[in-house]
Order: sequence, then structure tokens, then C-alpha cells
Amino acid sequence: MKAALAIYDMDRTITRRATYTPFLIHAASRLAPWRLVLLPLVPLSMLAYGLKLVGRARLKEINYRLLIGGATDPKRLEPVIQSFADRQVATNILPGARASIAADRDAGRRIVMATASYRLYAGAIAERLGIRDVIATETQLDAKGRIIARIEGSNCYGDAKLAMIENWLEREGLTREAVHIRFYSDHVSDSVVHHWSDEPVATNAHERLIKVAKAEGWEVLDWSR
Repeated sequence: MKAALAIYDMDRTITRRATYTPFLIHAASRLAPWRLVLLPLVPLSMLAYGLKLVGRARLKEINYRLLIGGATDPKRLEPVIQSFADRQVATNILPGARASIAADRDAGRRIVMATASYRLYAGAIAERLGIRDVIATETQLDAKGRIIARIEGSNCYGDAKLAMIENWLEREGLTREAVHIRFYSDHVSDSVVHHWSDEPVATNAHERLIKVAKAEGWEVLDWSR
């Protein structure tokens, strides 16, 4: 019998709202409030991304550097991460997502979070939701063990997310043929994972993903109401 997995995206799938910029603001306000004066530069970096002057991964690194800084002791950042995760779980989790996670767990499925968000805080949110397995964007450490504004490996987005899920399966000693995968996401960038999964579910989806889901016959759910 195949092992059953339920893989969830996080932002706007489990959460109502995106988490990355709120995390940066939360961290800046607690670590170096003066950095909040740099907040108006964030839309400029997003404009550079829109103009294809920088990639998505580089955009994340730039905004992290602006609002958190170049290098941070993990012990200093840890309470910031925990307080942010507490706030997100208290205010930003969709009841429908909670119910779905509980139902999948009760059905014997192993719950996995696969998100482009940084593991720094996505892991803390997942822990509070009872999710042990997390695939996410990793941060680098410098020679002194400080967290820096550079991505380690790939940004867990699009094709890279699928590759990272496949690498995780391999590390866990699981072959694709030995597992049955249900996958939930709100965004068309994850359609490559939807196509790869056994049970693709478009959740709280935007118009582009709904169009793809209807054409492919995927389940469409709306937990946002």
C-alpha cells in the first residue's frame, strides 16, 4: 500500500495573507526600528522585479537586507521568529485550512508544508500547526554562524519547488511510485507540482490557476470565505 502525503503551500493557501513582507517589518521593528525608514524602498525593488531587472530570489534577498540587515545572530532573531509565528497562527490561518489539515491527518496522511517562504519563520508556523515536515527557502550562514540575507540553494518556487520536494522524498527514503500525493496551493506558479501530484487541489486560487484547474479537472476549493 502506498504511503499517503498531503503537501500544502503556505501563503494564501494556509494563511489569509502573504507573510514575507509582514515578517520583515516585524523583524525590523524589533531588531532595528530605524530600518523602517527604508520601507519605501521595497516597492522600488518590486518595480525592478516587475521590469525583470532582478529575479524573484534576488528580490527577496534585497528586501531582507534592507529591513533586517546583513548578518544577525540566530539567538537574537529567534524570539522575533517565535513572536511572529504566534501572531500568524492567532490571526492569519484560514479555518478551512486548519480543518483540511486535521482531516488529512485523521485520514492517515503525512502532512508536509512546501513554501517559498523562508524556513526561518515558516518552520515555526508549521510547528504550531502540528506539521513536522517543512520544505522551504533556506538562508545562508556566514563564517561566524550568523544568518545573512542570502538564499542557500534555490528559492522554493515554481520548478524549484518541485525539485526540492523530489529531493525531500529521496532524503526520506521514499520513491515517487511508493507515495500517493495530494497537493494544495493557491497559485499558478505551483501548477507544475499540481500536475505532478496524484490529487491536485486549487485552494483560494486566483483566476489563472482556476482556469488551469477547470481545464485539467482538478478540485477547486475556497477556504477564504
